[in-house]
Amino acid sequence: MLAMTPWVRKLLIANVAMFFLYPLSPVELSFYPPAIFVRPWTLVSYMFLHAGFMHLLFNMIGLYFFGPRVEDRLGAKGFLWLYFLSGLGAALFHFLFAREHPMVGASGAVYGVFLAFAMYWPRERIYIWGILPIEAWLLVTLLVFASLYFGVNPSAASRTAHFAHLGGLAFAFVFIKWWGWRKGAGKRAFNKKLHSDASPTGMVGDRLATARWKGIALESLHELNRGEVVRLLAKVESEGAGNLSPSERQFLDRMSAD
Repeated sequence: MLAMTPWVRKLLIANVAMFFLYPLSPVELSFYPPAIFVRPWTLVSYMFLHAGFMHLLFNMIGLYFFGPRVEDRLGAKGFLWLYFLSGLGAALFHFLFAREHPMVGASGAVYGVFLAFAMYWPRERIYIWGILPIEAWLLVTLLVFASLYFGVNPSAASRTAHFAHLGGLAFAFVFIKWWGWRKGAGKRAFNKKLHSDASPTGMVGDRLATARWKGIALESLHELNRGEVVRLLAKVESEGAGNLSPSERQFLDRMSAD
């Protein structure tokens, strides 16, 4: 297990401290959908309250075991966005599907951390009760189906906000996808610029480049380079210069300049 990370430690301390400060989960800090416009701060404060010691314990165990690797992967900023957006997603789903009941707990946020862990390390084995091994992707899949089933078929004695769990999972999924796209934006921009630099004038540039490449003196090339040039010229002939990768274009440009 990865060493404790800064924000996981702070969230653990905050949740435990709030449990002892407010053991009865005061109304003014709990999330109650009909009162959201009167107490908007409850969209955040509810995440630090718990309905009992076991409720707190299970959430903090999940955060303790899965949070550090996720924070290490996303960085502090990304991890906090994931955690609180998952918690807000849980509140939104609770508002939509179970608005008549108040809600407390970090479960939605922690479920978001679960999902992020499973998306980054799907084959990682998790030992239920320290004995039963299950891969991360399967555990999260079971959590999704269980939350959906019990949300649609609630037990009269159950106080669990199952739809809130689904909200945390849904928002976490969207965030992780967006975060990956955002992180890849720089690389995509670089590749696009590389490609545009290789062919700055579009189709005209492709025709000029093709003519230049066809003028490569094959007999003067090393056997390996000659074979690669022949292969790429055949690709240009069959697929067009636009289908060459930036590295392939650079190779032909280099050979034509020699």
